Amino acid sequence: MSTNAADPLAPLGSLPGVPEAVDSVRKAVDRVYGHRVMRRRSNEVSSEAALRGARASAALSGADWALEEVRRRSDFSGDPEARTVGAALRLGAEAGQLLSIWRQSPLRVLARLHLVAAGDAGESVGRPRQAGEAVVEPLIDAPLPDAAEVAGRLDGLADLIVTGTSAPALVTAAVVHGELLALRPFTSYSGLVARAAERIVLVGSGLDPKAICPAEVGHAEQGPTAYIEAFEGYRSGTPEGMAKWITHCGRAVELGVRESTAVCEALQRGAA
Repeated sequence: MSTNAADPLAPLGSLPGVPEAVDSVRKAVDRVYGHRVMRRRSNEVSSEAALRGARASAALSGADWALEEVRRRSDFSGDPEARTVGAALRLGAEAGQLLSIWRQSPLRVLARLHLVAAGDAGESVGRPRQAGEAVVEPLIDAPLPDAAEVAGRLDGLADLIVTGTSAPALVTAAVVHGELLALRPFTSYSGLVARAAERIVLVGSGLDPKAICPAEVGHAEQGPTAYIEAFEGYRSGTPEGMAKWITHCGRAVELGVRESTAVCEALQRGAA
């Protein structure tokens, strides 16, 4: 992706269309943070964003439930779709507890996210997949890197996070998300984990400190076809492909902002 060994993510911030996407996201986030409801009811907006983000992430993993159904249900232990929705909800609740650990030990956080998503179902939970283990990941059917490549690339991703970068938060979040989708490092729920990790970067970077801008909503709203096409841009590793993926992720954040702005408006009217 870059020959800048000191900060390989930094050049991605200047790819065509990316500076404009970064600027547009920042302005959108600033607008919703300036909403009058945020002064007194930000916790309610955050909770609703987490719920809507979880519903959207589950939808991309094959469990496209109506928001009211997600809100109504209390038991998610039944069929595979219910377990997927439950996993997404647990990840939404857990992500905020892991912000302080992410910058020091991202691999530990990823393992914890998978453990939370999968529960205690099987010996493969909470660790990267090993040679010969089957992978279940709805929607993403790109070729799977082998276990050795997964381990090496996870170490490389962790080094990038720990070392830090001057790249904008949107760029870092998009790379974390794209790399985890490409690797599918776990036997299950890697897509959910990838989107939760994107959220952790956006929140932990200070771009969205109250976690009110659910990018997952925007990814789902743009649709699975656009998601896969943009992801293929990431997999290509070309400047054009990387720019397409990063700007897609930027649009997802903006759509998440739009969703939370609607929540703010509803709270202001007393309708939610």
